[in-house]
Amino acid sequence: MSGHSHWAGIKHKKAKEDAKKGKVFSRIAKQIMTAVRLGGKDPNMNLELAYAVEAAKAVNMPKENIERAILKAAGELEGQHVEPVRYEGYGPGGTAVMVEALTDNRNRTTSHVRKIFESRGGELGTSGCVAWVFETKGLVMLALNDRTEEEVFDVAVEAGAEDFQPAGDVYELTCDPKDLENVKAALEGSGIARESAEITQVPKTYVDLDAHDGRKMLALMDEMEDDEDVTNVYANFNLPPQLVDELEAE
Repeated sequence: MSGHSHWAGIKHKKAKEDAKKGKVFSRIAKQIMTAVRLGGKDPNMNLELAYAVEAAKAVNMPKENIERAILKAAGELEGQHVEPVRYEGYGPGGTAVMVEALTDNRNRTTSHVRKIFESRGGELGTSGCVAWVFETKGLVMLALNDRTEEEVFDVAVEAGAEDFQPAGDVYELTCDPKDLENVKAALEGSGIARESAEITQVPKTYVDLDAHDGRKMLALMDEMEDDEDVTNVYANFNLPPQLVDELEAE
C-alpha cells in the first residue's frame, strides 16, 4: 500500500479511547445497521454483519442493543424507516472523501454533510466523483506482541494477505474480502491475536498533506464521524511525519 497514511492506526487508537468514553456502542450500532441494509439481517449470510456483531461483542455491547440495531435497519421496528446513502467529495489539499450514512431523513443528512465539508475547507461533490479512488478490502488490525514482523507476514501472506504495514502502535494487514476468513483463521491458528477485522474501503492512491491541511482533514473526519447519521468515512490522505508523531503521543 504505497504512501501509507497512518490514519488506520490513529483511527484504531481513537476507537479504543471512544470505548473508554462509552461512545463505541453508537458507532458499532451504525455499522451493524449499514451491514443489514446492504446484505440482510442474517450474519450467516452477511459477512459484513458478522464482523460488525463480532466487534460489538468484543466491546461487551449488550445483546439487546445488537438485536435492536438489526431490527431497526431491517425495518422491523414500528415507526422506524432508514435508508443507506453515500456522499462523495473533496477535503483539504484535494483529498478524496467518501461518506456512508444511514438516515431516516435524506435532506437533513445531506445538509449536515455539506456543511461539514464546507466548514472544514472541503466540498461536497457529485456521485461517482471519487468512488474510483477506493477499493473494497479486508482489513485486520493486530499487535505483534512477542512475534516478529517476518513471522506474522509469512503466516498472513500464505493465507492470502496482500499487504502488511505498521500503523502507529499496531499493524494493518489487507487482503481480498473473500480471503479475510482464511487470514483470520491462519492468524488464530498460529496464536497471533488480532484486534479487529472488517471489510472496508482502502484508497488506491494517496494525497500528501502539509501539517495545516492535515489538521483540517482530521477535523473534517472527526466531525463527520460524530454526526449521528454517518456510519463510515474514507479518505486518501498522507499525514506529515511531525503531525503523525503529535497524534501518536496524545
